[in-house]
Amino acid sequence: MDYDIAVIGGGLVGSSIAYGLSKKGHGVALLDEGDRAFRASRGNFGLIWVQGKGWDFPAYAKWTDEAAGLWPAFDAELQESTGVDLGYTRPGGMEFCFDERGWNDLNDCMARVRTNSDGAFEYEMLEHAELRKRIPEVSSAVIGASYSPRDGHVNPLYLLRALHQRLDAGRVDYLPNRHVDSIECLHGGFELRTNDERLAAGRVVLCAGIDNVRLGKLLGLNIPVRPNRGQLLITERVQHFLNYPTLQVRQTREGSLQIGDSQEDAGRDDGTTTEVMNRLASRAVSIFPMLKTVHVVRAWAALRVMTPDGKPVYQQSSHCQGAFGIACHSGVTLAAIHAGPVADWVAGGNPHPLIARFHPDRFDV
Repeated sequence: MDYDIAVIGGGLVGSSIAYGLSKKGHGVALLDEGDRAFRASRGNFGLIWVQGKGWDFPAYAKWTDEAAGLWPAFDAELQESTGVDLGYTRPGGMEFCFDERGWNDLNDCMARVRTNSDGAFEYEMLEHAELRKRIPEVSSAVIGASYSPRDGHVNPLYLLRALHQRLDAGRVDYLPNRHVDSIECLHGGFELRTNDERLAAGRVVLCAGIDNVRLGKLLGLNIPVRPNRGQLLITERVQHFLNYPTLQVRQTREGSLQIGDSQEDAGRDDGTTTEVMNRLASRAVSIFPMLKTVHVVRAWAALRVMTPDGKPVYQQSSHCQGAFGIACHSGVTLAAIHAGPVADWVAGGNPHPLIARFHPDRFDV
């Protein structure tokens, strides 16, 4: 079957772009390797996060802030068209500090983000007394926190569900359990071989996470990504007490707590370890002593998609016109901008002024 555009990768990045393309009437094939893939989307913490992003990269500070600003309309549009409540709220977010050095480093980071966003980024540094007014349960082990009203959170599994549900109603053929073996660049399009079938498309978008390295080489694209493992703990439901998402602990609308923020270079091993789980649990209890008696009900790990500098990669192949490579580890935060300006660019529109800043040639300097 022929398609206008083939999107390879059915996680949050690929699904957001396919959703944006479908709204413009393009015939899209979304190829998803399925649960055998190292899927980052199922391990996402659910943060829509601006603070700390782009302290060393002005374009990323602006890109992230714009993406977060698009989220209210994006959420309303998805909820209206699917009936799925994503659990999206934007009360602002916090990152906790445990010592004076951490406080000073975080304060410096926030100031740099404000500068790099041309003053658009808003934040406060909350000392312990002020923090306790907002979160009375926090312990004295936390000396303070950064707070930004630009941050929010969402249920990432509901987000993925809503995107796929909306794709079913649009001009998108969702093709699960497809491993793309080869892509051939032909005059005026592409031929993809997956399992025992072939399909043709006028354009191809690579959103396949760490498999983008292999696929990119077929199209003259250099997509330098590596896996970074993150482990998560999920507790039983408890009475609601945490009104703000934080980098270390997040309370869902249903009442369970999500505990995370571990980073490991473990290759393609997406297993859990007792060492990291103990560390995550101990830190959560040090922040909120009340959690000492709360039961953990689930734990899992997933592999983030990391570029050398941790920032996204967006590129169009000069070797195969119509081929695009996209990689990032912020699939939730950037979902709205992927469904909007990035999808417009992939479809042949003018690129957003910031997209060129994320070309991987920056790594050659």
